Amino acid sequence: MSENELIAKAAKGDISAFEQLVADYQSMVYNIALKLLCNTEDAADAAQDALIKVYRNIGSFNGKSKFSTWIYRITYNTCLDKMRKSKNQEYELLDDTAVDTASTPQSALMDKERAQIIQKAIYSLPHDQKTVIVMRDIHGLSYDEIADVLNCSLGTVKSRINRARIKLREMLSDYLEQKAHAKRHNN
Repeated sequence: MSENELIAKAAKGDISAFEQLVADYQSMVYNIALKLLCNTEDAADAAQDALIKVYRNIGSFNGKSKFSTWIYRITYNTCLDKMRKSKNQEYELLDDTAVDTASTPQSALMDKERAQIIQKAIYSLPHDQKTVIVMRDIHGLSYDEIADVLNCSLGTVKSRINRARIKLREMLSDYLEQKAHAKRHNN
């Protein structure tokens, strides 16, 4: 059965059709929430809330955007609401780095350290910049899809991504300079 057929059936109350849709999208919804909220418990709660909203509102899906973009937007808004409610949330570094099992232990440790540094830099960006970087560079959404999800212009999306990438480059450059400086002083 096609996605459009499943959506039509789910909109008419077919629970099994909705369950099939959820099976296709629930890991995406959780991963979006995890990247935005940086906390596994909050991400699980937000993912569940987002899927409930999808279920309640599937009849209002009009097909003007891709279904995945519509779900992304609901998930993003659910996470945004959760972040507003808990402004003082501490983030934890996620241990989702893939490590090459054929690499040496030293290079695997360096890869993991590098991934955590990049992740920490992304999470330290202002919210609007972090959001577009997560959407574009982690989830692979197009500029148009991001504009649709955020309900803003294409120019705004491009500007935010550009500013975020510049800021990330600066942060990572500063880190590399500090690391090189520390290495020179330790030798």
